[in-house]
Amino acid sequence: MLRFLLNSMPRHKRISSVPLFVLPMLTMLSVHPGKASAEWMEHSDARPLMGTLVSVAVEGPRRDVLERGVNYAYREMSRLSDMMNHYNPDSVVSAINRRAGRQPVKVPRELMEVLFAARRVSERSDGAFDITVGSLTGWRFNPEKPDIPSPEHTRRVLPLVNFRHVILDENGRTVMLAQPGTRIDLGGIAKLYILDAGMRTLKQHGIAHAMINGGGDVVVLGEHLGRPWRIGIRHPRRDGTLLGAVELTRGWVVTSGDYERYFLRDGKRYHHILDPRTGYPTEGPQQVTLVADDVGLVNGYSLAIMVQGEEWGRDLIARTPGLSGLIVSHDGEVWTSPGMDKFRLVISSPQAK
Repeated sequence: MLRFLLNSMPRHKRISSVPLFVLPMLTMLSVHPGKASAEWMEHSDARPLMGTLVSVAVEGPRRDVLERGVNYAYREMSRLSDMMNHYNPDSVVSAINRRAGRQPVKVPRELMEVLFAARRVSERSDGAFDITVGSLTGWRFNPEKPDIPSPEHTRRVLPLVNFRHVILDENGRTVMLAQPGTRIDLGGIAKLYILDAGMRTLKQHGIAHAMINGGGDVVVLGEHLGRPWRIGIRHPRRDGTLLGAVELTRGWVVTSGDYERYFLRDGKRYHHILDPRTGYPTEGPQQVTLVADDVGLVNGYSLAIMVQGEEWGRDLIARTPGLSGLIVSHDGEVWTSPGMDKFRLVISSPQAK
């Protein structure tokens, strides 16, 4: 399922990626509409984190409050990222992977929360979302030097992919992987949890207007210069082009697509979102965008829809109160749920092809 990996490169090889969403261009000082007599500060920062570029934009009347809040938010997000990064040999997740099939590992509260969230998504999606896709080794999605594992290798490791191999002891707060060789990769579930922790930190420091963009997954609070935050949704097949935009003052805009990391071979697109049932890239929608106030409604589900397909995704959105979505089919047709209307969705192109 997932190969948008948390901290998807070793530290010495990480690069910043272009966010899927367009942030407003922020200056350090401007006048807030309706507050012409008061200074209204804008502060923004962007730092490499979780294998991508995490941008934070905040607004308020005091520069020191904004800068302090942003620094504390990055500190908290970095702490959680280090805990859950399976590329870091000293992380708790790496310890779980090393001890697969042998013994349980005591884990921090935050990691246990992420693992229970992953289980809920896995159960609801019939295993379309599965953190044990970390067992599917051998793929490299660098277009200049791609690699595909042999069919024999995939057949050998595929039985290791099963979310039920992850044994959670809530009372003892321990985790064990039942099968030797099974590995977990939390990139598809931990990133939003970490961004949410960053937003909570901003609020704890008195910031009421903010946006955090984690490589295209966006959470917002309040307004931007007295108006809703406007978030662009990139076109899956046209670099530098927006498919549309939504406006909101609270909540999440989360996108998964087959264009983030991919290569072409013999006319076929191989991308980073792997189907846990086959061990190969999904062949369903080009892109899924979900919008909701609650992170629990979107976290992991855009990836599950990429695996299960457009019809399943439409049904999921229809039967989930508070969840809205946009799906670009395998053929490039754009579908939007009725709930997207309230976000002033603007579709710039009728087709994504």
